[in-house]
Amino acid sequence: MTVKVSIAMVSILRDGLANGVGVKYKRLADAVQQAIAEGVIAAGAKLPPHRLLADSLGVTIGTISRAYGELERVGLVVARVGDGTYVRERGMERPQDKGFRNVSDEPRACFDMSRNQPIPGQEAAFMSQTLHSLASDPRGLQQLTGYTVESGLLRHRQAGARWLSHGAFQPHPDQVLCVNGGQHGLLCALMGLLKAGDTLVTEHLTYPGLISVARQLGIKLIGVAMDDEGLLPAALDDVCRQHRVSALYCTPTIQNPTAAVMSVPRREAIADICRQHNLLVFEDDAHAVLARQRPLPLSHFAAERAVLIGSLSKAVSAGLRVGYLHAPPALIGRLSAAIRGTCWMANPLAMELASRWIDNGMAERLLDEQISEIGRRKALVAPVLAGLNYKADAHSPHFWIEVPELWRASQIAAELKENNYLVATAEAFAVGHAAVPQFIRASVCNAVGDDRLLLGGFEALARALTETV
Repeated sequence: MTVKVSIAMVSILRDGLANGVGVKYKRLADAVQQAIAEGVIAAGAKLPPHRLLADSLGVTIGTISRAYGELERVGLVVARVGDGTYVRERGMERPQDKGFRNVSDEPRACFDMSRNQPIPGQEAAFMSQTLHSLASDPRGLQQLTGYTVESGLLRHRQAGARWLSHGAFQPHPDQVLCVNGGQHGLLCALMGLLKAGDTLVTEHLTYPGLISVARQLGIKLIGVAMDDEGLLPAALDDVCRQHRVSALYCTPTIQNPTAAVMSVPRREAIADICRQHNLLVFEDDAHAVLARQRPLPLSHFAAERAVLIGSLSKAVSAGLRVGYLHAPPALIGRLSAAIRGTCWMANPLAMELASRWIDNGMAERLLDEQISEIGRRKALVAPVLAGLNYKADAHSPHFWIEVPELWRASQIAAELKENNYLVATAEAFAVGHAAVPQFIRASVCNAVGDDRLLLGGFEALARALTETV
C-alpha cells in the first residue's frame, strides 16, 4: 500500500541510514530503491525537495543530491529541471532524453517547428552526380573500401580545413581530424580530453546533445549565466573560482537556443579567463557557417587550448554525417585515440563525397541556398510575430520567443501539440537548478515545400501566445 511520500520518506531514509551498508548517500539511495520496489513509494510520485530531507535527516544537501543522482543513474527516478524529482513511470523520460530528438516520433500530421534541420535543396541531385562519378573510378573506390588512419585521409583533412576556415582563421590540415558528424566529434572531444568526474561549464541554456553525452560519460555540468551576447565572462570567472573546472563548452556564434552571437571583445575576454584558469575550450561551430560575416571563432583567440567542432549537418546535409575537429597539435593524439576507440575512423565514402563537394564548390552552393531560404522563410513569418518579444540573429534558423508572464512555456507547447504543432521549450536546453526562462524555440527549417504550412504553424504559435495576454 502506498503512503504520502513526504510523510514516508523521512522514516524510510532514517531507517536506511541506521541499518544500511556503505556510504551515506548509497544507504539513502538503497532505502528509496527498496521502497519503490515494494510499492511503498508509487510510480509517478514526486520526491521531497533536497533541503527538506537534508534538514530532517541531519545530512548535507550534497548527500541528498548524490542519493537522488544515484537513483537517476539506475533509472528509478526522473529529475525535471525547475520541477523536482519523480519516481519513473512509463512515458516520463526527460525532454533531453526523449522529446528532443532529430527525428520525431509524432504522427506525420504534426507540423514540427521544434527542430533545426537543413532545408532540403539540391543535395540529393549532387549526391547522385558524385556517386556516378565515383562509380567510374574503381581505383579511387578501392582506396575507400579499406581502413584509413583514424584522423582521416590527407585530402579529406585538407577539405575539412577549407570548410572550417574563416577570415584570419586558417586551419592547417595536420590539426584537422575527420569525424562522423558534429555529435561524434563532441563525443570524441569529451572522451579524449576529459574523464568521469571532471567538471565542464557551459551556458545555462545549451545544446541538448552535450547534456546527453556528458551524462553518459559521467562528466559534471555547471550552467553559467548568459546575456544577449551569450556566456558572461564574469559569471564564468566566478564559477571557476568556486569549483575545480576542467573545460568550457560554448557556442559563440548563433548560440543554441538563444541565437546569441558573441562580440569580438566578449570572445577575447572568455579566452583570457580560460587561460587564467587553465581551461580547455570546446567550441561548437555547427550553426556558425550560416553567418558569412561572423566574428572569428573563439579558437582563433585561444588557439593553444581550443577544440573547434564543425560539420556539414546544418548547411549541406545532415544524413551525410560529416564533421571535423580542429585542435592544437598537443591534443591530436588523444583525439585520434578517441576516434579509434569509437569507430576506428570516419566513414571514408561520406568523407570523399563531402571533400569533392567542398573542392568543386557544391558545398558552398548548398550553403548559399540554405542561407537564402532561411532568410526568405524568416521574412515570411516575422510579421506574424509582430507584438511578441523574441530574439533571432539575422542568420539564425530559429526564433527565441518569450512567453508572456503568468504562463509557462510548457503550457503553450502542450496546447500547440493538441493542435498538431510542435515547438521546443527552454527546459530541454537547461543545465543546473537555476530558474528556467519561459521561452520557446520555433524553427523555420521544416522539411516542407508549402509556405502555407509554415505560416499556419507560426500563426498558431502567435495565437497561443497572444491569447494568454
